[in-house]
Amino acid sequence: MSENNLYSPISLKKAVEYSPNSIVSKTIVENDGGVITLFAFDAGQNLSEHTAPFDSVAIIIEGRADIFIDGKLNSLSEGEMIIMPADIPHAIKCSERFKMLLVMIQK
Repeated sequence: MSENNLYSPISLKKAVEYSPNSIVSKTIVENDGGVITLFAFDAGQNLSEHTAPFDSVAIIIEGRADIFIDGKLNSLSEGEMIIMPADIPHAIKCSERFKMLLVMIQK
């Protein structure tokens, strides 16, 4: 995101668009403190189980998603959030399209 837009309001639902059979991402901020990224998942798109070296907060902006953390299913809908702890395996599965704001907090 350009420096000019950094301090302007952002419509989270409009800032990233769906693409057929894809996961679209848009980095909003990236610096030494962390990364804020918007994602749009088309129906049926998934992220396989992985770990991250930092705590992350997933906030559902639109739709719903199943987020597995350490094997435990967490079904989230619009307006809900969950913390994915550092170094704990997590995965995302969705049967319908959804948008998510991901905030990674670097140590």
